[in-house]
Amino acid sequence: MTRAFGPILKTILFTIFVPGTVTVLVPAWLLGGFPRPERGPLTWVGVLIMLLGLTIYFRCAWEFAVRGLGTPAPIAPTKFLVVTALHRYVRNPMYIGVFGVLLGEAATFRSAVLLGYAAFFCVPVQLFVVFYEEPTLRRQFGESYEEYRRSVPRWIPRYAKQDKRISRRP
Repeated sequence: MTRAFGPILKTILFTIFVPGTVTVLVPAWLLGGFPRPERGPLTWVGVLIMLLGLTIYFRCAWEFAVRGLGTPAPIAPTKFLVVTALHRYVRNPMYIGVFGVLLGEAATFRSAVLLGYAAFFCVPVQLFVVFYEEPTLRRQFGESYEEYRRSVPRWIPRYAKQDKRISRRP
C-alpha cells in the first residue's frame, strides 16, 4: 500500500481535473449552473445512474493506483496491466462510469443538452481508445495485452472467463 501512495495521490488529482471537468464543469457551463432537480422518479433514476457511474470510476481508479501502480492519466500510466475487478468484464470500465455520470445528470436535470453531450462524449473517447490507448498498451504490455484484448470486449460488458496466462501483478 505504501508504494501506491504516490499513484493514489496522482489519481485523485487527475480525477479532479479531467473527469471532474467532464462531469461537473462542462455540464454546469452547458446548463448555466445546476438547476434544482425536479421531484419525481426520473430524478431518482438519474441519481442512481450517477452513483453507479461514480462507483465504477472510483473502483477502477483504485485498481489502477493500487494494482497497476499508476494512474488513469496517459502521462502517468500503470506499470502493470490491470485485468482485475471490472476490467475482467470490459476493457474500458472507467469511460463507461463517466458516461453513466453524464447520463445520470441528463436524467436528473431532464436535459436534452446534457444527453447530447453524453452522446458526443463517446466520439472522442472511442477515437482516443482506438488510436492512442490500445496501440500504447500493445507496445507497453505486448502479448499480455493482446491476450487480454482477445478475451475481454472493449465496450459491452460480458462475463469473460479470465485467461490464467494473462500476466498480472500478485
